[in-house]
Amino acid sequence: MKNRFYFIIGPIIAVLFSACKKDNYDAPQADFTGRIVYKGEPIGVQYGQVNFELWQSGFGNYSALNVNVNQEGSFSAKLFDGNYKLVFSVNQGPFLWKTNAAGKQDTLAVNISGSKTMDIEVTPYYMIRGATLTAASGKVNGFCKLEKIITDANAKNVESVSLYINKTQFVDGGNNFGGAAVQTLSGAAIADLNNLNLSVTIPAITPAQNYVFARIGVKIAGVDDMIFTPVAKITY
Repeated sequence: MKNRFYFIIGPIIAVLFSACKKDNYDAPQADFTGRIVYKGEPIGVQYGQVNFELWQSGFGNYSALNVNVNQEGSFSAKLFDGNYKLVFSVNQGPFLWKTNAAGKQDTLAVNISGSKTMDIEVTPYYMIRGATLTAASGKVNGFCKLEKIITDANAKNVESVSLYINKTQFVDGGNNFGGAAVQTLSGAAIADLNNLNLSVTIPAITPAQNYVFARIGVKIAGVDDMIFTPVAKITY
């Protein structure tokens, strides 16, 4: 009986020791940072809505690490050194990601050996050009032009263009004052992509402040994610 006890307790100790070793692995130390860009220009998106996947084989379960893109188009992740495959899943972002010969979402090889900064090139359906955001007479006024980037069989129409304002720097369709503090032009009402004007009234803010944050967003027909101008702080 005594020997049987030793045979039982031995494997238990080994399992516990192994578990402790796993728990004591070093945390990832490499910083992977960069921006989602078109020809070097960042792509603005809605906060918390757009991400890409990083895949790394050789560590048991083969699953994706999701990396979120912030509203200004930049990203940051802590990684272990190694080789990764980067991909945007279908319908992520207001842009097209490259495809392979089979028509599937292609992957981009990323080698991490210490911290790495890189921009990820994408092809947006539209780019917002010449945007201005100003305040006058209790209103925020916005102006912009739209450049249609994708013009082949993948081209899409503009569904709407909106001007949003908010009391904090997070500004988009889900973060704004709402009501009369949002103006939306439908695609059907847009006569000239080179002359878009929007205006919203600044509501009463409690506690009072003499500034708001604003940005213009474009909704593309059939695409969930909008493309945005950079956030602007407007003092009035």
